[in-house]
Amino acid sequence: MMRSLWAAASGMKSQQTSVDTIANNLANVNTTSYKAQNTQFKTLLYQTLQATSTNAEGEAKPTSAQVGLGTRVASINSNFTQGPQLANDSNTAMCITGEGFFAVQDGEETHYTRNGNFTWAIDNTGAKVLTTAEGYKVLDQAGKPITLPATAGENGFTVNPDDASISYRNPDGTYTNTGQSIALYQFTNRVGLSKIGENLYDETVASGEPVSEWNTNGVIRSSVLQNYLEGSNVNVADEMVNLIISQRAYEMNSKAITTSDTMLEQANNLKR
Repeated sequence: MMRSLWAAASGMKSQQTSVDTIANNLANVNTTSYKAQNTQFKTLLYQTLQATSTNAEGEAKPTSAQVGLGTRVASINSNFTQGPQLANDSNTAMCITGEGFFAVQDGEETHYTRNGNFTWAIDNTGAKVLTTAEGYKVLDQAGKPITLPATAGENGFTVNPDDASISYRNPDGTYTNTGQSIALYQFTNRVGLSKIGENLYDETVASGEPVSEWNTNGVIRSSVLQNYLEGSNVNVADEMVNLIISQRAYEMNSKAITTSDTMLEQANNLKR
């Protein structure tokens, strides 16, 4: 069987994955804090037709003859560049500028996110608890859920952009500091984070353990902007160009299969 059939087939499979990734980027162009992904490829094994040795005259031959057997997807990496800062009327909308992540609590598990589209939920004591839209509790620097007393009412609250400390407004117009600050974490290799959906990430061995921004020397601290959300960093024009490139690559791989099949057909017809 011709090698080109399988090599081209592997190319078609890889380009299909690339198109899947691009389609997911375009589908999430309006998803808060979504980070665009790109597909990386790598070659498969090479078959050696002739090793480096000597030529017919006994002289050293520096190059060998090797045929590649196709390609496969090596990785799908996220691009963690800063997304646009989009103004929002909600006081619980928060945007991180920098490399930090919010920590949210899902039962006994802790996940990380840059989606600051938060809201207030009421617990069984009547206090307000800051949560994600899915109900995961946003954690403070002590690892506890961020709460406001039931007496805080609807007079609003503020987030200090420098230290992420939270205060709430009293009926007389003064502000009371809650003593809580939003926790922000960074990762040594954030590309290694595991995506679990709902704009959430989990730490992995590849990402390293979360590094707290507020008490780690040498870490450039992020800022939290209230009344803003981080938009998706997907560039539609770039994705359309990548889509055309992947489509053409898929087309050329399918053409290689057609060409190989035609060559086999001609070889079979030689006996007639």
